[in-house]
Amino acid sequence: MNATNTTEYTLALGSQAKVASALMARAPAATKNVALRALARLLRENTAALQVDNAKDIERAIANGLAAPMVDRLKLTPKVLETCAEGCEQLAAMADVIGEIIGMKQQPSGIRVGQMRVPIGVFGMIFESRPNVTIEAASLSIKSGNACILRGGSEAIDSNKALARLVQQALTESGLPADAVQLVQTTDREVVGQLIAMPQFVDVIIPRGGKGLIERISRDAKVPVIKHLDGNCHTYVDDPCDIAMAVKVADNAKTNKYSPCNATEGLLVARGVAAAFLPRIGAVYAAKGVEMRCDPEALAILTSNLPLAPVDIAQIAPNSGAKLVPATEQDWYEEYLAPIVSVKVVAGVDEAIAHINQYSSHHTDAILTTNHVHAQRFLREVDSASVMVNASTRFADGFEYGLGAEIGISTDKFHARGPVGIEGLTSLKYVVLGEGEVRG
Repeated sequence: MNATNTTEYTLALGSQAKVASALMARAPAATKNVALRALARLLRENTAALQVDNAKDIERAIANGLAAPMVDRLKLTPKVLETCAEGCEQLAAMADVIGEIIGMKQQPSGIRVGQMRVPIGVFGMIFESRPNVTIEAASLSIKSGNACILRGGSEAIDSNKALARLVQQALTESGLPADAVQLVQTTDREVVGQLIAMPQFVDVIIPRGGKGLIERISRDAKVPVIKHLDGNCHTYVDDPCDIAMAVKVADNAKTNKYSPCNATEGLLVARGVAAAFLPRIGAVYAAKGVEMRCDPEALAILTSNLPLAPVDIAQIAPNSGAKLVPATEQDWYEEYLAPIVSVKVVAGVDEAIAHINQYSSHHTDAILTTNHVHAQRFLREVDSASVMVNASTRFADGFEYGLGAEIGISTDKFHARGPVGIEGLTSLKYVVLGEGEVRG
């Protein structure tokens, strides 16, 4: 596709999406829910056919030497497709927020002023790897009354095309415009550059993928971007705390899964509990092969006590051993996405808050404590999109937050922050109700 054709193609996508967005904005909730349930049915009916298309992507990925974890992300197994179908049905069962009016108040002039929730309009989503994101984005777009333009990675092009056909079939069956969800049909990267520079058609861009992709989109986009670059999340173990609970939560926050952006990458421990806590969590991490990059104080405690730490023998892997490494300044900034964690002993809650606000990516940070005052200070003063008390950072997820699904996580402060669900794809406009009032 040459430059002229690319521009014409992308402008056509934008124009069609703009027209469709007006129709979606006024679509009844019942009609949108019919489309979502139809999509769930089509996903189940076409599971075998979808796997045929998916196999083409997997075969090509393996031939191109794509890393095994990336190949795994491409797979549309029956379980993955059933999860997608269930997600559509869950969204259909949720209350419709479009058109709701909040905060209506009578003013001294006699007018009543409130705010109405409305769709954003058209969003563009650029994502890599997982083809199931096509369904997540499409279903959220339908429920929120928006139109969207989706551009998946070239490694999943056959799977994404097959899924997009089902989405458009569900829209058509329910009487909604097929152009409400459009998939970019070419792998030409020029389309991305065009898509993020069309403010006349696209209201917001949502990149979902590696840091390089998100940095490029954030740098070059001429429309607002909802994004997060890093997930450098922290768990702070306070003095006082329940040591057994802290071990359980800090273990889950790091080792439940290493690759998500909500996994804990930095462990901060108050000096008053360090001698009791660090050997126990150190033994758990060592048993699971987690490398600990420690400040001098944490390193000294772990080195001298780790062999004596109590640990459930069932957790010990063959040939496992403590991997203790002195931390560098850069470690406090790192998002490892791997079995590595930075460990630092701090004086208390003041130093923990200061460390997090300096080094974190403002994604998700947690305090484990039995001190209510410390917990409240942490919630107020840590400047992150999600702040938790006595819970694993792994809960920072749209589904776990009861949003039905998420289109991504935002560490920006405007307009969405944290997991972005239906409400994150809407805006508020003021509505004024009067009975002939005039301003004096």
